[in-house]
Amino acid sequence: MLFNSLDFALFLPVVFFCYWFVFQRQLRIQNIFLVAASYFFYACWDWRFLTLIAVSTFVDFIVGQALGSAKNPKLRKQLLYISIFVNLGLLGFFKFFNFFVENFHAAFSLFGKPLEVSTLHIVLPVGISFYTFQTLSYTIDIYKRKIEPTHDPVEFAAFVSFFPQLVAGPIERAKNLLPQFQTKRTFQYSEAVDGMRQIGWGLFKKIAIADRCAPLVNEIFADPASHHGSTLFIAAFLFTIQIYADFSGYSDIAIGTAKLFGFRLMQNFNYPFFSRDFGEGWRKWHISLTTWFRDYVYIPLAKARAVTTWTKITNVFIVFVLVGFWHGANWTFLFWGFLHAIYFLPTHLSRGVRRNRRSPIPELREAPQMVFCFLLTVFSVVFFRSETLQQAFAIFSKIFSRTLFDRPDLINDQNIFYASFIIFFFIVEWKGRRGKHALEWMTNWHKSYRMLTYYSLTFFIFWFANQKQEFIYFDF
Repeated sequence: MLFNSLDFALFLPVVFFCYWFVFQRQLRIQNIFLVAASYFFYACWDWRFLTLIAVSTFVDFIVGQALGSAKNPKLRKQLLYISIFVNLGLLGFFKFFNFFVENFHAAFSLFGKPLEVSTLHIVLPVGISFYTFQTLSYTIDIYKRKIEPTHDPVEFAAFVSFFPQLVAGPIERAKNLLPQFQTKRTFQYSEAVDGMRQIGWGLFKKIAIADRCAPLVNEIFADPASHHGSTLFIAAFLFTIQIYADFSGYSDIAIGTAKLFGFRLMQNFNYPFFSRDFGEGWRKWHISLTTWFRDYVYIPLAKARAVTTWTKITNVFIVFVLVGFWHGANWTFLFWGFLHAIYFLPTHLSRGVRRNRRSPIPELREAPQMVFCFLLTVFSVVFFRSETLQQAFAIFSKIFSRTLFDRPDLINDQNIFYASFIIFFFIVEWKGRRGKHALEWMTNWHKSYRMLTYYSLTFFIFWFANQKQEFIYFDF
């Protein structure tokens, strides 16, 4: 069930009504209803994969209980390994099995000893990369004694399967989300209005921005050899806009929907296009994932090794390559992560100096740094979007050629009209960069101006809704 579908437009008000007007008297019944609604929401894609969510939920609930009472360090470590093995085992099989088989076969063929191996027709379960990391962080935090395990399986099942963020995050931590299932929620009108405002902006970004860029990007990347370097550069620029508007749009809808039910999810994007260096941009993009790798990979690596410049560098490369691998079983994603590590290192190694030189909120006078950082992102997404490394390097060979100055193939009246929406999108994001979401600053506007904006956004959402596309991160 897509957020940008008629099914969800019918599903959400029904769940909202039952949640607040039928099941509001008993917290446990309300949580049971949320679990049922979340499982139905996920089953609309493929009910068979509900088994995977149930297995992860069951294993980590049992492991969490055992970790909470276990005193023996060896036993606690074994319990943690069970959780890691089950979660990463399921993720690895569905996401990476064919990748390893194909490369294993290619490696032996390179030495003249081909093996008789075959791949499997494996369908990637939607959201497995997200809820796997969410449940895994729960057991790791109990192991580290940062949180206490819950003794209510319904609360934990609701935490794992909460439908607004089940499919593509934010990847929540138990210390933030789980206690919200343990306390009675009360309806707050102001929060609900702000949630609807955030949902509206998320839908606009997805439908009017991302889905308008998608056909152009798909057409050009499907046959890059027939396009000039200028057209390929614009395609990379548009894909950068598309993936941000698509994924941050999903996050806005998820966070806004959670507000309707009295929940506060973490901010997942903090206006990364206005970053003044790549380190800042990385910390503002897909925050729930980057902080996950920081807390559960980078910091343990840093603690396990002597702190030197070399260990900092190697730790950064390890983390970024793993982040690339998390996105997909393809060498393009691994190279994308490797390239991001190169981008990230200069600001990471000079972080203390940089922190004392500027304010946390970007200003217009810092536009040159923001443009440079944005261009780095544009170049990196070529690897993210390409099917193979060979295709990515072929695209770069054209971008950095004389054809970069040729007239792009994309200039026509319709595309110029679409470009006006991208300009509007940048203006709104810039104005809202101090808030948790881009339309938060509108709360101080006169009611008539707010209503005009809401009606305008709604009009364009419905106008462009005939070309519905799935969210990009459903593939991850």
